[in-house]
Amino acid sequence: MDYQKCLEIIKSGNILPENDFKRLCNAVKSILIEESNVQPISTPVIVCGDIHGQFYDLLKLFSIGGDLPEKSYIFLGDYVDRGSQAIEVFSLLMLYKVMYPTRISLMRGNHESRQVTQVYGFYEECVKKYGTANSWRWCTEVFDYLNIAALIDGKIFCVHGGLSPEIRTVDHIRVIVKRNQEIPHEGAFCDLMWSDPDDSIDDMKPSMRGAGYIFGAKPVLEFCQINNLELIARAHQIVQEGYKYQFNDKMVTVWSAPNYCGRCGNVACIMKVGPDLKREFPIFDAVPESEKPVPPRTTPAFFV
Repeated sequence: MDYQKCLEIIKSGNILPENDFKRLCNAVKSILIEESNVQPISTPVIVCGDIHGQFYDLLKLFSIGGDLPEKSYIFLGDYVDRGSQAIEVFSLLMLYKVMYPTRISLMRGNHESRQVTQVYGFYEECVKKYGTANSWRWCTEVFDYLNIAALIDGKIFCVHGGLSPEIRTVDHIRVIVKRNQEIPHEGAFCDLMWSDPDDSIDDMKPSMRGAGYIFGAKPVLEFCQINNLELIARAHQIVQEGYKYQFNDKMVTVWSAPNYCGRCGNVACIMKVGPDLKREFPIFDAVPESEKPVPPRTTPAFFV
C-alpha cells in the first residue's frame, strides 16, 4: 500500500478507495494493539484538542504546529461527528500513525464510540461517502484500541475528558481499565472520556451530561500530588479563547476546532510542550469557506 499516495489523496480533500481504507484501518489497529492504555511520550510534543470533522482546520493546525515526522503530536480524541469531513480527518491521522507511529499518539474521546457516532453524524457520513456502513465499522474497531491517556515526561497527564472517583493513580488506568471495548455507560473508562471540571464545586458529583462526573479543585490537586504531576491536559469542552487554565494552573483545557460547527465564533489552539515542560499556546482561526477547495468527486464504485 502506497501511503504517500494515500496522503496526497486525503490532503486534496478526497477519500481513499474503500479497499485502501480497510487496509489502513487494519494497519493502524495492529500498531495500537501493541501500545499501552497510558502512552508514555517524550518532549518536545504538541497537544491538540477536539477536531470534530473540521478537515481544513486540521490541515491549518499542522501548518502552524509543523509537519510530521519533524514534530511530534498527541491528539486528545473527538476526531469525528459534528463536522462534515470526519472520514478525511480520521484517515489523515491514521495515515500519519502508520507512517510515523512514534511521532503521533491518538487518544480516545467520548465520540469514538459506536453509540455516539450513530447519533451525531459520523455513521451517516460513512454511508453517504462509501455507500455502506463498512467504513464506519472498520473505524469503530480502531476506536477500541486508541490510547486512553498519555503521560508526557512523567509529568503531564493527558486525557480526553477528566477524572474518575474510581481512579487515584495513573497505574490504575494501566491495569484496571480494559480499553478494547465500546465505552461503557458508567465506571472509570466512561468517566475518563466524559467528565468535566467545574470551578463552582470543590469535590465531585455526577455530571448533567448523563455520563461521567463534574469535579473541582480538590480531586485535581490530589491526583496531581499522588502521581507527582505538574499538569492535567484535557479537551472535551469548547473554549472560546482556545485554551483555559483552572485549579491553580494544574489543569488546562485545549480546544482545536475553530469556529466550532461553523457558528460558535471561537478561536482554536494547540499546546506546545518543550523539553523543560514550558508551554506555548499558538492560537488560530478557522479556514474561511472561500479558501476551502471543492475536490473533484469521482463516482463511487457502487454506482458504476
